Amino acid sequence: MITNDPRAFLDFARGVAPDFGPACARAAFLVAPDGFALAEQSASDNAYMDLSVAVDPARASAQHRALQAALAADLPVVCFPGDPAAPDGLFPNNVFATAPGRLLVGRMRHPVRQREAERPDIRGFFTGLLAYEEIDLRRQPGVCELTGSVVIDRARGLAYAGLGERCDQAGARAVHAALGLRGTLLFDLAAGEYHANVVMSVLAGRALAIAPSGFADPAVVEALVALYAPHVLVLSPGQKAAFAGNCIALREDRVRMSQAGAGTLTVEQRAALAGAGFELAPVPLDEIEKAGGSLRCCVAEVY
Repeated sequence: MITNDPRAFLDFARGVAPDFGPACARAAFLVAPDGFALAEQSASDNAYMDLSVAVDPARASAQHRALQAALAADLPVVCFPGDPAAPDGLFPNNVFATAPGRLLVGRMRHPVRQREAERPDIRGFFTGLLAYEEIDLRRQPGVCELTGSVVIDRARGLAYAGLGERCDQAGARAVHAALGLRGTLLFDLAAGEYHANVVMSVLAGRALAIAPSGFADPAVVEALVALYAPHVLVLSPGQKAAFAGNCIALREDRVRMSQAGAGTLTVEQRAALAGAGFELAPVPLDEIEKAGGSLRCCVAEVY
């Protein structure tokens, strides 16, 4: 099913068993923020960026190394070198996504990001070393910045595609087909939002973090909350702005979030995470967040 009808999707999704695949990745890869800088093209449609802010490349690199070390406690992590000519490269999940035996290469909106998809080392790691099939979505119609634009419930084989400047219907349909998903809900992001993974996250297939202010249609939020209830964190606009929605579960019992995002959570929200069986494990990323993304954006999952 691919639909923009939240009620029809909810009816369908309630009948889907969590047996599509593992809820969490088996490994992850990062791309170092070498030559860390703010990309002017990306700032044109990323309201989380402020080009007037000074950045500290050394501090960004130190935070990124600490992130890799932290994530290595959850699963195996590989880090590829960065490219100063591709300043958004530290957010590889927009350009590359995987399913068992498959590597997806995304079709990016901005030229500054399109060059990231050409990297022979990342592509060769999967196609040569791991013998994954490469599915290059740049050969198909549509724009879709992969797991930045499309939040995936891997356990159920369901996806939530936030439509906007960086994802259109054709791109979302291409991702649905490439991953062999069971269902995809198409919805419009609120004005000023650029990626779905900033306004929501599905955690290990059993919990949801969601910021209603990031959605154009409240009915979409209502359907998603109903599907994942009772394990739902409803985030305020302020919590969304602090990247609390840009979180990820790389193992069944732990949620990773930036320290800034975690610092906005209420006692009740922390208790809700604990009640869903998650330990909250934040990582300081405030320097990296100046580039308009946070922890989940830095992580490309390997399935």
